[in-house]
Amino acid sequence: MATQLDLEEQEQLDQLKHFWTTYGTLITWAVLLIAGAFVAWNGWQYLQRDKAAKASALYDEIERSAQAGDVARIERALADMKQSFAGTAYAQQAGLLVARTLHEKGNADGSHSALEWVAEHAVDPGYQAVARLRLAAEQLEAKSYDDALKTLSAKVPKEFEPLVDDRRGDVYLAQGKRDEAKAAYQKAWTAFGPRVEYRRLVEIKLNSVGVDPKSLAATPAGAASPAKAQP
Repeated sequence: MATQLDLEEQEQLDQLKHFWTTYGTLITWAVLLIAGAFVAWNGWQYLQRDKAAKASALYDEIERSAQAGDVARIERALADMKQSFAGTAYAQQAGLLVARTLHEKGNADGSHSALEWVAEHAVDPGYQAVARLRLAAEQLEAKSYDDALKTLSAKVPKEFEPLVDDRRGDVYLAQGKRDEAKAAYQKAWTAFGPRVEYRRLVEIKLNSVGVDPKSLAATPAGAASPAKAQP
C-alpha cells in the first residue's frame, strides 16, 4: 500500500514539475507585472494626493493675496500654479479669482490674460465657459466688440448656451444692432426655463428693445437649464 502511495505522489510530483517547466516563467512574469502595476498605481495615487495638497496650499496663498490686494504676489502665485498644477481644479479656480481681483484693481490686461488662460487650459468645460463669459463682459466694457463676439463664438456646454446668447445680445445692443440683439435675447429667453430667475433679467432687456416676452412662443419642453448663478 505504501509503495502505491509513493508512486502516486511521484506521479503528481512529475506532473507538477512538467507544469512548472511549461508555465513557470509565464506565471512568474504575470505575478511580477501585477505586483509592478499595483506599486505603480499606489505611487500614482500618492503623487496625485501630494499634488492636490500642494495646489490647495498655493490656492490658499492666492486667496490671502487677493484679500490683501497684493497684485504682484497674486500674479507670481498664479504663474506658479499654472506651471506646476495646471491640470488641477485649483488652477481653474485660481485663474478666475485672480482675474476678478485684477479687474477690480484696474489691471485689465492682467485680468484678460488670466481669463484667456482658463478659457484655453481649464480641464472642466464649465470653467472654460465661465471664463469666456467673463472675458466677453470685460471686452464689452472696453468696447472691444469684435473681440467679445469672437470670444462668445467658442463652443460651450449646452447649459451655458442661454447665457452666451444673452451676452451676445448685450454686445449687439452696444453696437447699435437692435435686430441682432432682439434675436439673441429671444433665443436666450426661450432657452431659459420659466422658473429660472435670470430669465426675468432677459425679459427686461427684451422690453428695452421693444419686444414683449408674452408675445414669444412658449418655452419648449426640455429646454436647457442655465447655470445656477450669473457668471
